Amino acid sequence: MSSKKQNLASLNIVLYQPEIAENVGNIMRTCVAFNAVLHLIRPYGFFFNKFDPRIKRASANHLNGLQIYEYDTYASFVRTNQVNDQQIYFLTRYGTKQPRKISLIKPQQIYFVFGKESTGIPLAILKKHRAHTIRIPSSINLRSLNLANTVAMMCYEFACQNQYRGLAIKEPHKRLKI
Repeated sequence: MSSKKQNLASLNIVLYQPEIAENVGNIMRTCVAFNAVLHLIRPYGFFFNKFDPRIKRASANHLNGLQIYEYDTYASFVRTNQVNDQQIYFLTRYGTKQPRKISLIKPQQIYFVFGKESTGIPLAILKKHRAHTIRIPSSINLRSLNLANTVAMMCYEFACQNQYRGLAIKEPHKRLKI
């Protein structure tokens, strides 16, 4: 019986000018949990240092294995990673698609871009990529979701669509029987 390796997309989380250290720490932990690569685009709203107590606490020191890259501009991120329109999605309250309406099972890198907490992704970028904007449906009583929670939801959507490949289905650390 031949075993054929299925092409799996690799998950990339892109934070455009994040402002809150605790959100970044939480997102770093989420990236480790879902084998995602983290990309940070400057400037930040805080001095970035993964040993910062706020980041360490929010990440619960779960940073082993985290792949993280920093860029000075959005353009340098796109150029460095050779990102094309079929690979990139922008999470925004102005999004035109729902997460389940997008196929994330592709033999290429997938990039989810999240904007800064106060203002989101610049409208010039969103207008250029309108067909690749995503909105997570929420109640009309809420203006926007928390950045770290939104990243976690999209990581989970990616994992679901890819049948949790590469993720532990059983608890690997404690050998408790229940």
